[in-house]
Amino acid sequence: MDNYKNDNTARRYIAHVSILGTTQIHLRNPYIIAWWSAAFPGFGHLLLSKYLRGFVLFIWEVVVNLQSNINVAMIHSFQGDIDMAKESLNTRWLIVYIPVYLFAIWDSYRTTVDLNKIYLLAERENHVFNSFSMGSMEINYLDKRNPVMSILWSLFMPGLGQLYIHRIVVAFFIVTWTVVFFYYSHLLEAISLLFLGDIQKATKVLNSEWLLFFPSLYGFATYDAYINTVENNKLAEKEQKIFLEKNYQHPDFYIEKEKR
Repeated sequence: MDNYKNDNTARRYIAHVSILGTTQIHLRNPYIIAWWSAAFPGFGHLLLSKYLRGFVLFIWEVVVNLQSNINVAMIHSFQGDIDMAKESLNTRWLIVYIPVYLFAIWDSYRTTVDLNKIYLLAERENHVFNSFSMGSMEINYLDKRNPVMSILWSLFMPGLGQLYIHRIVVAFFIVTWTVVFFYYSHLLEAISLLFLGDIQKATKVLNSEWLLFFPSLYGFATYDAYINTVENNKLAEKEQKIFLEKNYQHPDFYIEKEKR
């Protein structure tokens, strides 16, 4: 390793630090990624930093879900009214929904398996990557942060945990859609009425179709912020270790492994 910048000469890198965030590959469980895609198409790809594909699948899920009345059918099924659930579904949109939904699960699983293989190869090559990026509008750098704080900020408002660890693109996307979901679900209005003691009106004002998006959104925002904080901390430690070994460790230094 001759220098400490990403000069785009290696075949593979494990990370890249830019003003928009820190992107890295690391070992992941394909089943967990596939599960998040099943919970909400697009989330699995966002966890893999496949942003464009994740954004497309997320927006597609919101639009087609609303058009096919899937959330409405789920609400009726939760209440045990199966016949009403069947009647509420728009089959013209539902038939479009199913293939893309299955593709999101399959593609996120396949991509995770591929990225795990690429990570093992990149780890073996051990090529340097940049750890500091400065632009006219932002500064980003590798450092260690508290995973618990990522969870807390995500619970206050989805997207804040991503801002805390400088995942600007994902943070902007999540915050924007959180505002949209809050607006159309009337959740904040219902909370205000609940504080005033008007439970009946608070329940009536809610739009349950939009409200049903929140569990997945909150869960993903919290999980994504936590996992990426942990992995960023590991990456910062790795970069520091490489720097210290190159600049301060004696070339002849060697630790013999204990024989068993």
